[in-house]
Amino acid sequence: MGGEMKPGRGLRTWAQRHLNVTFAVGFLLVLLTYLVVSRQLAVAAPGGAASRVVAGKQVVVRDAGDNAEGASKRRQEWQPKQAAAEEEETSGAVPTEEEESYPKRDEADGKPSAEAETTTTTTSKAVCNTDGPVSETCDLDGDVRTNGSALSVTFVPASPSERREWKVRPYSRRTMVGVDRVTVTRLGSPDDPAAPCAVAHSVPGVLFALGGLTGNYWHDFSDVLMPLYAASRRYGGEVLFLVSNMQPWWLGKYEAVVRRLSRYDAVDLDRDARVRCFRRLTVGLRLHKELGVAPELTAPDRLTTADFTAFLRETYALQRGAPAAVPTTEGRKPRLMLIHRAHYRRFVNVPEITRAAEAAGFEVAVASPRGDAPVEETARAVNSCDALLGVHGAGLTNAVFLPPGAVLIQVVPYGRLERMARRDFGDPAEDMGLRYLEYSVSAEESTLLEMLGPEHPVIRDPDSVHRSGWDKVAEYYLGKQDVRIDVDRFAPTLAQAMDHLRHRHQ
Repeated sequence: MGGEMKPGRGLRTWAQRHLNVTFAVGFLLVLLTYLVVSRQLAVAAPGGAASRVVAGKQVVVRDAGDNAEGASKRRQEWQPKQAAAEEEETSGAVPTEEEESYPKRDEADGKPSAEAETTTTTTSKAVCNTDGPVSETCDLDGDVRTNGSALSVTFVPASPSERREWKVRPYSRRTMVGVDRVTVTRLGSPDDPAAPCAVAHSVPGVLFALGGLTGNYWHDFSDVLMPLYAASRRYGGEVLFLVSNMQPWWLGKYEAVVRRLSRYDAVDLDRDARVRCFRRLTVGLRLHKELGVAPELTAPDRLTTADFTAFLRETYALQRGAPAAVPTTEGRKPRLMLIHRAHYRRFVNVPEITRAAEAAGFEVAVASPRGDAPVEETARAVNSCDALLGVHGAGLTNAVFLPPGAVLIQVVPYGRLERMARRDFGDPAEDMGLRYLEYSVSAEESTLLEMLGPEHPVIRDPDSVHRSGWDKVAEYYLGKQDVRIDVDRFAPTLAQAMDHLRHRHQ
């Protein structure tokens, strides 16, 4: 009896052991399931975090869906604390002290075209427009990587999307030959292979091209400086320029402007083989309008052409923000600068024009702008004047340095060029806050009449020349014509200029 097992106790012991084993196995299955699901969530969940290697360091990159509270932390996580020092040592972007300081267009592209595409999440956005009438641009926010020597930009999306590729000419005129396009690729997934970062930048970047029509004074401002101002002024100098078709002489000529827009040395993109990473990059410059900035295209800052000219006055420390009173307290007459071109479209009777302007009440300074003259020197000379007079041409670009309220007088050569003249200088002058006056040359005031005779189509029928194409218009009306002003006919225009200066102070 003593060795006999009691049925009730033995059954309970066996069942207890069986239940213990079952519980242990179940617990292990639950734990394993939890670990698998947790790993999947860490990789795929919108609010999750995944690690990536940037410049040899592991940093956390949060995907779309993070809340607003983590926005500042995300920026810190993208850019390690040592990144500023790394940029200084390896990127060529060295901080500096802020200085205190045809192709002709149709219409400026005011809205994204049908080909423009936007990819957006909470933290990632790509907007590309390669079908505008003037410019090609991409605005990229998120994980952006550049390879300069390959002229390529890779955008890593925050979530799966259609893979796309755009070709962007980074010069402000999309039809410009001799400027290579940049390939912008949006990957299809955050997990698609992308070149690792060699340099991670904490500041935004603007990628643009020189070359093209740079070297022509008007195009320097209209095609590059004004679009660059519109694209970068919002950053207050904390932006890096990446330049293809690098022209060191150009950057030297406009150094004061470029340095004030960016505190960092520009990167020679064509010779830069390292992969640079940005959280924001603009590819290409947008030409808003000829020699102008459109506020509707610079939201939320709503910058204007007048803002740009004020920026120039600050940059070059120009003293005058308004023309002189008439008469001046010192007894000085208002000063008029007469632009005397060295070749075609010259005034051939400068002494007569000078005497007529003096008779109208002006003190006259005759200037022959030189291409190698320092911009600072030209800016100071023009800013000291109250009116600027010249035949249609690049020299009138110096109107950007006139004090607001001053007068610009454009002499339009013979040949029905008024529309072009108005677009290139008239509308911009008014946007600058200047009084714009226009004087159209008659056939009798053009040297083409002496050269070709009254029956030549260039004289008799300018419309037929326009119908034959731009080449003929440029050849004759811009390339072979000089001007002999009829001072009696011109006198009312000079009187209008003086009246404006006189009345604006009353």
